[in-house]
Amino acid sequence: MTATAPAPARLLRLLLAVAALLGSLLVTAAPAVAHAALTESNPKDGAVVSTAPSQVTLTFSEEVAIGENSIRVMDPSGKRADTGEQRNLCDGSVVKYGVQLHSGLPRGTYTVAWQAVSADSHPVSGAFTFSVGAPSKTAVALPEQKVGGGPVGLAYGVARYAAYAGFILLVGGSAFVLLCWRRGAGVRPVQRVVLGGWVTLTAATLAMLALRNPYTGSGKFADAFDLDGLKAVLDTKTGASLVSRLLLLGAAALFMAVLFGAFARRQQAEPAPEEAEQHRKETGDLTFGLGLGGLVISAGIAATWALAEHASTGIQPGIAMPVDILHLLAVAGWLGGLTTLLVALHRVPDLDRAAVRRFSRVAFSSVLLLAATGLYQAWRQLGSWSALTDTSYGRLLMVKVGLVALLVGIASISRRWTGRLAEAGAVVSRETEAEAEEEAEAEPVTVPADPKRAAQLARQRAARTTAREKKERNADVDRSGLRRSVLAEASVAVVLLAVTTVLTSTEPGRTAELEAGRTGGAASTAVPNRPIKFTLPFDTGGEDGQGTVRLSLDPGLTGANTLHLWLDRPNGKPLDAPEVKVAFTLPAKDLGPLPLTPDHAASGHWTASGVQLPLAGEWRIDVTVRTSDVDQVTVKKNVKIG
Repeated sequence: MTATAPAPARLLRLLLAVAALLGSLLVTAAPAVAHAALTESNPKDGAVVSTAPSQVTLTFSEEVAIGENSIRVMDPSGKRADTGEQRNLCDGSVVKYGVQLHSGLPRGTYTVAWQAVSADSHPVSGAFTFSVGAPSKTAVALPEQKVGGGPVGLAYGVARYAAYAGFILLVGGSAFVLLCWRRGAGVRPVQRVVLGGWVTLTAATLAMLALRNPYTGSGKFADAFDLDGLKAVLDTKTGASLVSRLLLLGAAALFMAVLFGAFARRQQAEPAPEEAEQHRKETGDLTFGLGLGGLVISAGIAATWALAEHASTGIQPGIAMPVDILHLLAVAGWLGGLTTLLVALHRVPDLDRAAVRRFSRVAFSSVLLLAATGLYQAWRQLGSWSALTDTSYGRLLMVKVGLVALLVGIASISRRWTGRLAEAGAVVSRETEAEAEEEAEAEPVTVPADPKRAAQLARQRAARTTAREKKERNADVDRSGLRRSVLAEASVAVVLLAVTTVLTSTEPGRTAELEAGRTGGAASTAVPNRPIKFTLPFDTGGEDGQGTVRLSLDPGLTGANTLHLWLDRPNGKPLDAPEVKVAFTLPAKDLGPLPLTPDHAASGHWTASGVQLPLAGEWRIDVTVRTSDVDQVTVKKNVKIG
């Protein structure tokens, strides 16, 4: 919301607001570019090795924190096949960890389950399988809920949203008082906004500290009371950040005590003429001290996000962290001030119109800062235009673009009301003034002896006062219009903040595209919840031409899939055919056949990653097996792709 100006100036400010908002889409709450992902494993997912390896190693795209039992290897019966010895194999920019295996492991399929905490504070997990000698059935049942999900993940996400909202109210409300309306320091509704922000941020930080252990581990609320787990959290970067935030909130409490105590009394004091100059000097010194102290505290609280989460990882962290702090302060000054202005418009009849104009200038300055910092963060996180449609991050970003367009439209209406309000001056209806005078004249001089009657009269006077104040507010058409438009802005801003909170937990476009390139388009190395599996007999009609085809399509959904195919002789031994081909056809859409030649991975085993199935529906999978120069056969199976 900015003040009116000539048409070119208004257009310039509108364009700056749009640029700032589009830039802030990616970083309203300190997001950045680094969810760690598993990029390589040894043995590889689905591999069949002739002899059991001595260890299993995992390579990640970013730094991760590995704890006890972070890497577990289970044999076909579900028993632990590893010694529990976690090895740090990191070398320079290569982030690699491993776990030692027991010697003499039998043949069969082994499951590797891992979990870690990435450098941006988000938990990551996954699983994959490899086989020794030949694949076998496995009794391992992996939990469907990934680390960081479930009810604990939801509660942690709510606490994160509340923390951002509390920070915005605390910092933005205080800035509104010091920069726009100093007399508001003694106004109770304004005090409630700032105090509510402090309480919300403090409670959310305590909740995040308690939930951090189950959020990155078991996913059980009971572990929030595990003192050993809490101690382990305090030793992490995130734990230290949350504790630092609590200490800074203690300093913020002292700041509020001075702001709403000594500072508020000075704003309401009426010094004698001979003391006026000294009063102004002392008040100016106190204002400067509060402004400087508040800025330091606010920047420190913002730094607890920037130094511990996304901005501290990825490319250019030395630039990204201070930029992130400035961005958070700009968001708080704008949205927090907007909320405080809305409360004042609703609850304070004598709000200074000059305060509205001053906030208009503060909002415009915030827009400039948002434009500079937001555009940098947008470049840092999105990476390319294709990421808008090819990644979950980009698609969620486009949802925010729609919200931003709506917010900009409402803000243009607010700017018009601001201009009219600034030009109109104070407006109080004569009817309301007359009613107030009549009420004052009719006020009883003595209080009735009957306590019930006295209480009844007190309630009536309070009701008349409330009605008069409401009528005074509603008598000003410009003020009422501004109040409604600011309410609409604040409502959209709440939704925008919620979407942004979700966005901070989504893998950024730059990282997602990089990971897709490393894995050949596969979305994940994790064992899926519902892979498509089937077995078909085949007979090419030639020598050694009979057997079965076993095929696995993982995860069996639209998009990228991983395919595994095995050929078995009637006696169960692997069959190495000279050629195996697969084709996918979607008859309902006249799509296909989409040919595929899988890679030969081991005896009787073929694999292919990044198998793209663009549409959902009933697909026909054709498997062609050639056992000699002239003997081949094609077997078919219909499957449903979700």
